[in-house]
Amino acid sequence: QLQLVESGGGLVQPGGSLRLSCAASGFSLDYYGIAWFRQAPGKEREGVSCISRNGGTTTYANSVKGRFTISRDNAKNTVYLQMNSLKPEDTAIYYCAAEREYSAGSSCRRSLPYTYWGQGTQVTVSS
Repeated sequence: QLQLVESGGGLVQPGGSLRLSCAASGFSLDYYGIAWFRQAPGKEREGVSCISRNGGTTTYANSVKGRFTISRDNAKNTVYLQMNSLKPEDTAIYYCAAEREYSAGSSCRRSLPYTYWGQGTQVTVSS
C-alpha cells in the first residue's frame, strides 16, 4: 500500500532536458524527506539530490549542481527532479526514496538508508 512510482525517464540527446516525477500512493509525503538516487551499470548507487519535509533544505551531488533542480508539491503528493544540460554520464536508472521526518524541515540527506523506494525509471543520454 505504500508505494513510490517514478516516471518521466527516457532517451534524450546530450544537452537536453527531462523532468522526473515521484508520486506517492498509500501515504502522504507531507511527513517525508525525499531523495533521488541513480545507479549506472557497474557503478555504485549515488545520491543525486534530496529535499526536506517542508522543502526548506535541498542538496545536490557536485556532479549535478547547476543542472538539476529538486522540488516538491505536497498538495499533489509528488516530488520532481528537473534535469537540464544532460550529459552521457547522467545515464542511469533513477530512483526516488522516502524517509519519515518527525520535525518539519529538520534534515535532508543523500545517503543510505531509506525506507521506501520506487521501482526506478531509466534515463539514457545519447546522441
